[in-house]
Amino acid sequence: MEKQDELLKEAENLARYMSTYQHVLPPDIHSNTHTSEDAKEQLLQQCEDTWNQMEECQNQLALLGTEALPESNVQLYLMMMKVKALTAEYNQWLKRSPEIISNNQDILLAAGKEELQKVDRDLEMILSSVEAKNKKLKEDLEKEQCWLAGQQQLVDALTARQEELKNQVVDFSEKRVFQELASKLVKVRAYKEELLIALGDFLEEHFPLPDQHEVSSKKKKGVSKEPAVQWLTMHEILEILINKLMTTPHDPYVIADQQYWPPYIEMLLRYGIALRHPEDSRRIRLEAFHQ
Repeated sequence: MEKQDELLKEAENLARYMSTYQHVLPPDIHSNTHTSEDAKEQLLQQCEDTWNQMEECQNQLALLGTEALPESNVQLYLMMMKVKALTAEYNQWLKRSPEIISNNQDILLAAGKEELQKVDRDLEMILSSVEAKNKKLKEDLEKEQCWLAGQQQLVDALTARQEELKNQVVDFSEKRVFQELASKLVKVRAYKEELLIALGDFLEEHFPLPDQHEVSSKKKKGVSKEPAVQWLTMHEILEILINKLMTTPHDPYVIADQQYWPPYIEMLLRYGIALRHPEDSRRIRLEAFHQ
């Protein structure tokens, strides 16, 4: 914003300056007039006289000869001489008054016209430079205005979005958080029940409980007639092992008594689902897959 204001102010100043002084600019100067022959002769004579005076001064300086330099401190001596020369020249310029090059009006008119032409060319160059700079400043101003417009649109969009977000803010109180956690817990429990039902259906389909009458008929005739034991299903065995591991993780072993069908136990041990106690082979536990 500061840069844009500076560019705008400078452009306005340039435009005001050009509009103010445009009418006072000097008109085109053409050297149509020619100096007279007498004026030229007089000017040449003055130049010849000035040249003769310069030659006379040169001759007098030559007659003076050269001054011997001291053997020591030559540089200091030269510097002192230079200071003296500059001081003398300074004093001469102070005593000297401005001189008119000539009293002839034609010569003065020609010199004035030449000087005005030189000033006119210089002013034209300055005006061209100012116009080019003014054009460049206008282009920069337009670019800055476009950039400012884009930034303003962005600010407006962000402000509108901020207002929308403020209206959508919801105060998450403790009660709301508790309700959300309770809802998630209910969903997790429902999903757990679905998994257990699916697991039970899978085990019931692929691991049915064997027929005890067929197993007892294959035994030898010398077996005692004790009442048959009701074997646990694979689903029940896994549920017992899981509950034992979760409720008492420090002592997850259960005793595989007569209710556990031996082929099921051997299968669980063979595939690494269950592990035997290192000191008691009757006790088994579920592998801690969750750790």
